[in-house]
This record gives sequence, structure tokens and C-alpha cells, in this order.
Amino acid sequence: MRFIERASWSQRITSGISGCLTFGALFGWALFGPGGLSAARAAKVEDQVAALKAVGAEGAGNAKATEAWKQLSQSDAAALPAILGGLDDANPLAANWLRASVDAIAERELRKGAKLPAADLEKFALDTAHAPRARRLAFEWLCRADKTAADRLIPKMLNDPSVEFRRDAVARLLTEADGLDEDKKTEAAAKVYRGALVGARDLDQVQQIVKKLESYGQTVDVPAHFGYLMEWKLIGPFDNTAEKGFDVASPPEKELKLTAEYPGKTGPVKWIDHATDDTYGKVDLNKSLLKANGVTAYATTEFTAAEARPIELRLATVDANKIWLNGEQIAANNVYHAGEKMDQYIARGNLKKGKNVILVKILQNEQKEEWAQDWDFKLRVCDSTGTAVLSKDRPATKPKAAADKKEQAAK
Repeated sequence: MRFIERASWSQRITSGISGCLTFGALFGWALFGPGGLSAARAAKVEDQVAALKAVGAEGAGNAKATEAWKQLSQSDAAALPAILGGLDDANPLAANWLRASVDAIAERELRKGAKLPAADLEKFALDTAHAPRARRLAFEWLCRADKTAADRLIPKMLNDPSVEFRRDAVARLLTEADGLDEDKKTEAAAKVYRGALVGARDLDQVQQIVKKLESYGQTVDVPAHFGYLMEWKLIGPFDNTAEKGFDVASPPEKELKLTAEYPGKTGPVKWIDHATDDTYGKVDLNKSLLKANGVTAYATTEFTAAEARPIELRLATVDANKIWLNGEQIAANNVYHAGEKMDQYIARGNLKKGKNVILVKILQNEQKEEWAQDWDFKLRVCDSTGTAVLSKDRPATKPKAAADKKEQAAK
């Protein structure tokens, strides 16, 4: 089993799960469970957790929290579910206090030979209404209390809302598939790899699976798996001399008229069609528009949603950028050449049922170094777990690359 270090997984979780259990429900669970808290003790624990969660910026409420932590950390193991529940909507500072309380209690109980409430911890870890960070902490202590827990629970978590649990489940399937592959049981191995792909969200695991499946002669629609947008309309270049273009609204920000022609930095510009066949949806603006410095480009596409829902637009680019969804700006990053990685920028918005319009602004500055010449982007649509959300009209397989109108005209 692969355990994720706590610092790593806590950094990746950016928000709690909406609709989480109320404190009353959490403390009722602790109160009425076997060996649970008394009503009086449950009320005190609730107050202590609330004091920790009240800690604000610049140490506001810190003195009260310090005293609350001293008392809370002396609780017995029956209080663990209630304290874990406090993590659901805790701010980062409060979460540190609460994690420390859980660790202090659990360590002390195990050190003196007592048992942790394994049944309650398992119930908590499996309850997807709780925040992933809280569930993960419960799971880690459950594994200390019950050595069979990982083997029993992780295989059920291939489609879990927690990306850490998913990763563990996928890792187990990969180990199984690799063993079948070594035994030359190709058909069986391919089936397990395909099953692992269903839950895989991390790039390294997906790449490992794709490599194996392709070695068997099978194809994988990687862009669709991640939700990369492949077909765009592009326009540019507009001016970005002295990086002034970031705050200047060029015509596409004022009107999205795809038949219009506008003055550009080097002459008139029109919208052109572009489809990328890059595995990870890369749109190379140097090739599609004009290789230049101190320039701005816009890309737009329509996305047909089956239903109204929250989504994340995850962008990767080394260039400054802005994103709009249905006319609402949901991201602005005035950063140049700070590196590029998958899901570098995450913008959250809401799709409406039916047609949605996405607009992206990508700005290249005037640096002349060879490493500063990239002018491109990759954008995908997914949910909070990184699971692709696909447009209703997206073809079953990735689209073939289409030549730009410029290239077509040149032929």
C-alpha cells in the first residue's frame, strides 16, 4: 500500500465537501456509539473544537485555542470521530490544531496499550460526506489499529471522491496487472489495466497504464480521459508591449463576434479554426498565429453541458492568462515563464445546461531568451477530483488535427 505523506495530501485538498454532517450529528454518533462520550463530555469536546476552529488570521483567538487544545488532546479515543469531523470545514490553521489533537490522543492511547475505536474510524473513513483530509487521517489511524483495514477498504475506493484513496486503489490494480503481464497473461493484464484507468487521475499513473495498453496494440483516448479541449477558434496577435496587454481589453473581451476583423499588432486579424492532435491538448500559438514577442491571443470554444453543474477549468501555460466562462472572468494570472505543469492554474465556475462559452487570453512578453519563447496553453474541464467532464457533442474518439485556415489558404 502507498501512504501519502500528510503534508502532501493536505496541500492538494483546497476545500471541504459541501453538505457535510453537522456537529450535532457528529457528537450524537460519539454519544450513542459503543463506549462513546457522555453528553457532558460531548458538549465540552464540541466547545473545544469550536474554539480551535475560531482561530483567525494573525493569531486571533490563539490564546483560547491553546487552552482548548490542551484540554482536547487529553480526551480519550471515543472523542476521535467528533474531532475528525471538525476538519470538514476547518481553515488551514484550525486544521493543524485538530490534526495535532487527533495525533496526540491516538498516539497516547496506543502507547499505553489501549485500543482505538476501529469501527467508528472505519465508518468515518468510508463516509464520503466528510472532507477527504479528515477521512484520510481517520484511515491512517485505523490502519494502525487494524492491520487488515487497508486490504479490506482500498479496493473499494477506485471511484472515491478522495484523490488519495483513488491513487491507492489504482496502485493496487497496477501491481496486480504488472504481475499478470510478467506471467505473459496479456489479456487478463489488459483487463486490469483498463479497470485501473477508470479510477486513475494522476498523470504518472495514467501514463503508466497507457504505455502498457499501447504495447498490447490498444488505443487510449487520453485527451478525453483528462477532459482536454481540442477544438478552438483563435485570434491574434494583439499588442502586449511592456506587458500592458494584461489590463487592456482587446476587442474579443468586449464582443465575441467570430466573423469580425480587428486591427492587430502587425495588421488585421480574424478568428481562425484550430484543432490540436496533441495528447494533452496543447495549442501552440506560435505555429497557429504568428511567432512573436510582446503579443496577446484569444481562444474560444463552445461546451455543451448535459446539465447545470460546478466544474473546474484547469489550465497549463508558461504565459500570463485570463479565463472567462459565459462572460464571467474566473481566472487572472499575470505571471510569465514560471514553469508549466499539468493543472497549473485551477479556475472554478458553473456550467449551465446547454451551450457554454469559454474564452481564454494568453499573453507572451518580450523576453528574448530561448527558454522564454513558448506561447501556448492546455485547458481541460473536470470536476474537483480531476474526473473529465465532456461536452455532449464531443466525438467518441479524439478529433483529427485540422489545418488552420492560414495553412489551408497557403496551399
